[in-house]
Amino acid sequence: MTKPAPSPAPQNGNGKKKNFLPILGVVAVIAGGYFGVKAYLYEGTDDAYVEAHALMLAPRIGGTITKVLVRENDKVNAGVTLAELDNQDYTTAMNQALGDQNSVEADLVQAGNDLQRIKKLYDDQAVSKADLDAAQAKYGNLMNRLKADQARVAQADLNLSYTNILAPENGTIAKKSVEVGMVVPPGQALFGFVDSNERWVEANFKETQLSRIKPGQKVDVEVDAVPGTTFHGVVDSIGSATGSTFTLLPPDNSTGNFTKVVQRVPVKIDLPDLTPDEIDRLAAGLSAVVNIHVH
Repeated sequence: MTKPAPSPAPQNGNGKKKNFLPILGVVAVIAGGYFGVKAYLYEGTDDAYVEAHALMLAPRIGGTITKVLVRENDKVNAGVTLAELDNQDYTTAMNQALGDQNSVEADLVQAGNDLQRIKKLYDDQAVSKADLDAAQAKYGNLMNRLKADQARVAQADLNLSYTNILAPENGTIAKKSVEVGMVVPPGQALFGFVDSNERWVEANFKETQLSRIKPGQKVDVEVDAVPGTTFHGVVDSIGSATGSTFTLLPPDNSTGNFTKVVQRVPVKIDLPDLTPDEIDRLAAGLSAVVNIHVH
C-alpha cells in the first residue's frame, strides 16, 4: 500500500519577513533620495498665505445713508458709487458759499473801478494820499475775502462730492456693514473692499532657511482652495524683522528665562502672471504651500 506523501512543513513568518526586508530597503533608499534631492533643490514652507490690497471704506463726512447700491461679493469698477449720503445740507452749504463769493466778486469789481478813478484824481492832485491809501486797503481786503470765499466754495464742493462713496479701484465688496437710513459719522467702516488688480503670497520661513533665499528666485505656489494648480511666482523681498518683533508683547530675554526658539521671517512672493479668473479664485487669506527654487 502506497504511503501518502508527507504534507509540507509549515513555514514560519521569518521567510516572508526576510523577503520583505529588501523591498523596504529599496523603498527607503528611493524615499531618502527623493527627499534629499528636494531639500537640495528647494526651500519650502506651508506657513504661507495669499495676500491682497484689502481695506475698509468709510465716509469722509457724516450723514444719513440714502442709497446702498451694492451687495456683498459684488464686483465693482473703479469710481463706481457704492452708497450715497443725504446731500441736502451740503448742497445748501455749497450754495451759500457760492452766494458769498459772488457778492464779494461784485464788490471787488466796484472797488477796482473806484481805485482806478482815485488814482487818476490823486495824479491830478484832486484827492489826498489818505484817500488813495483807503481805496487800496479796501481793494486788498476784498481780495483777501474773495480768496477765503473761494476756499470755502472749494471745501463745500469737496464735501458735496464726499456724499458719494466710491470704489477706489477695480475690486470686490467682501463685506457690507451699512443699510439705508443709518446715520453714520465720519470714518465709520461701511464696506470691506478687496482690490482685484494683484495677488501675492507672504510666506514665513525659518531663520535657518534664509541663507539660501534671495530676491529673484522662482517659486512654485500651491493653494489648498485651488487643487491641481501650481502658480508660478518670484521672490520679491525678504522681511527685515521677524514676526515676533511687532507683536503686542515682544519676548524679553533679558530676564534670564531664555529658551531658543527658531524664528520665522516673512518673505514676499509676487505672482505676476495671474489671469483675472485666477485672481478671483485666490481669495485673500487662503493657505498656500510654497517651494522656492534655490538651485
